[in-house]
Amino acid sequence: GAEGFFAIPRWQKVAKTYGEALQKVLDLIKQTRNGKFCNYREGQIGPDRLRLRAKTAKALETLGQQQEGNDILVIPCQFGKRHAGRSIRRALEVMPAQEFGNDPFTIACMILTHPERLQHYDDLWIDCAGAEYDCDGDGSFDGAPYFYFLGGRVDFDGFCADDADGSCGSSSGFLPQ
Repeated sequence: GAEGFFAIPRWQKVAKTYGEALQKVLDLIKQTRNGKFCNYREGQIGPDRLRLRAKTAKALETLGQQQEGNDILVIPCQFGKRHAGRSIRRALEVMPAQEFGNDPFTIACMILTHPERLQHYDDLWIDCAGAEYDCDGDGSFDGAPYFYFLGGRVDFDGFCADDADGSCGSSSGFLPQ
């Protein structure tokens, strides 16, 4: 189910916190897209608003152990086509044991190294199924981040994880069998 292998830096090698590492990659996307990027969650990606799902955190830990000593992990991934049209919750339910939802840092790195993605409104929008997001700041963590293309630019935002939309698909990674 993977589109290919992706080189993803360990976020711990990029910054002290996950949110800071994600922000650095989002800033790089903005630079490489000539400013055509908007982070609607600017200042809202700390641990009080964004956290990894347990399965994703465990999968990244396992990959890190398998690739010990490397600053960059090689992860088989797909951008979202495999789960196109499914809500994040449904995508997570149908993922087999070796598949896990990708987190926003991983997906941001994938977008950064694959600039051909998210160039047109009709391109599949990418759900970050490996993270939970508190959209309202009320502690509910019932949402998830996503990347999309609208108005001539790439955007990053959060929405309800129960919503299914044919224009979105959950990105995922795979543990080697």
